[in-house]
Amino acid sequence: MADVAIPRAKPQMIEANAWTQLKHNRNWLGFWFMVPAMAFLIFFLAYPLGLGIWLSFTDTRIGRVGQFVGTENYEWLWDDSIFWLSVFNTLLYTFVASAIKFAIGLYLALLLNENMPFKAMLRAMVLIPFIVPTVLSALAFWWIFDSQFSIISWSLKHLGLINQNINFLGDTTWARICVIFANIWRGVPFVAITLLAGLQTVSPSLYEAATLDGATRWQNFRFITYPLLTPIIAVVMTFSVLFTFTDFQLIWAMTRGGPVNATHLMATLSYQRAIIAGQLGEGAAISSAMIPFLLAAIMVSWFGLQRRKWQQGENND
Repeated sequence: MADVAIPRAKPQMIEANAWTQLKHNRNWLGFWFMVPAMAFLIFFLAYPLGLGIWLSFTDTRIGRVGQFVGTENYEWLWDDSIFWLSVFNTLLYTFVASAIKFAIGLYLALLLNENMPFKAMLRAMVLIPFIVPTVLSALAFWWIFDSQFSIISWSLKHLGLINQNINFLGDTTWARICVIFANIWRGVPFVAITLLAGLQTVSPSLYEAATLDGATRWQNFRFITYPLLTPIIAVVMTFSVLFTFTDFQLIWAMTRGGPVNATHLMATLSYQRAIIAGQLGEGAAISSAMIPFLLAAIMVSWFGLQRRKWQQGENND
């Protein structure tokens, strides 16, 4: 039998069909919607990040194009005591503030989830610290903790508890406590409102069934509320840690990293070295040194979620 020749489609027709499928295939619809966001992230996040990492390997200064120096900036930072002090301050600031924000935010979320009078107004009031601009909050706290005009010192003096004003922002210990307090005041609403949104998704029938079985309020929280909130907690605490670790405005407006570098975070030290001192390469190296810490926080949250097998309907061993 003679072979039957199968006509082949012209290349132009194949390309046209492929392009038509690309435009109309529903599986690609999400991709097309993501393209603007991808371009935005690449231009405003990926490119500055890559540029910052490149600058950290150069001796670039303001007004002068630098040369590639390898790891010289990192070697210099390794022997810099102020840099290591900023690392300690950043870790202390992040850990203490994030832990307290979570505890207070969870308590407020549970409280606002209950039936109480003026609940809507109370929820709106909780958001006020988060709505106020960061710099304005920092200036308010700077005035509250001022060494001469502090309302706290004034009140304690009139109560006869102290004889002279407390130098809140001039003492290393007090300065750290003050900036942590300011960060907690500003960050608690974000945690509370986000966890409150998660609590709204928990079915009341679960609590009713547990109550009929004799479960206490603590048991309801331990075996119903907390497990169901775990994904929300992981996400909100990841963002809280990232925001706290990279905090700049609050610290810079209140203390400029003082006294004696006691409140210098890695972000503020990077700004001081890069912009004020003009050492762009060294400042970029400090910023790049923050990346491993941020990746570690993200990985802890990610693997923590992966281990919650009950989310896939499996037993959590």
